[in-house]
Amino acid sequence: MLRHLPNALCVFRMLLVVPIAVLLAREEYGITMWVFGLAALTDGLDGFLAKRFGWTSELGKILDPLADKLLLVSVFITLAAVGLVPLWLAGAAVARDLTITGGAIAYKCFFGDLNGRPTPVSKLNTLCQILYLLSVVGAAAADRAGGPVVTALGAIVFATTVVSGLDYVITYTRKAIAVSRERRQRA
Repeated sequence: MLRHLPNALCVFRMLLVVPIAVLLAREEYGITMWVFGLAALTDGLDGFLAKRFGWTSELGKILDPLADKLLLVSVFITLAAVGLVPLWLAGAAVARDLTITGGAIAYKCFFGDLNGRPTPVSKLNTLCQILYLLSVVGAAAADRAGGPVVTALGAIVFATTVVSGLDYVITYTRKAIAVSRERRQRA
């Protein structure tokens, strides 16, 4: 029964998306900090449990990145809508996730199973996005404008977002080319 705990944490994280967006829209930043912090904690915990105890599953390989994307994209969009995150930064984060998702669907349709894992730069990007969003919400909760730390984290998020997106595009383009060559050689 415990082996399903990582998947349950992913589902719980997805269920927190709407309350977090609503709290942000209502400008209830103090409560949002706690709820978003809890959601971020479940991200680390589900990964730890899956790896530490071997509680991985095919469903978990879908749920975990889906939960991350839903959470982070919704928070970026909501914070951009209320004017706390620059639109260009939210756009970059959303574009990266749409590119990765679209690429994954295309790869699966045309070349087969992805057999992919998050790359180290992608994991770093997720961590940076979480820290940045928490710092933005924290600054809003303290009724202060984001200072140099928030600005620096935003710059790091932009850089890791671009690098991570390019890394996925390059990696899966190379895999697609290799699969195509292999198919031609067999034909």
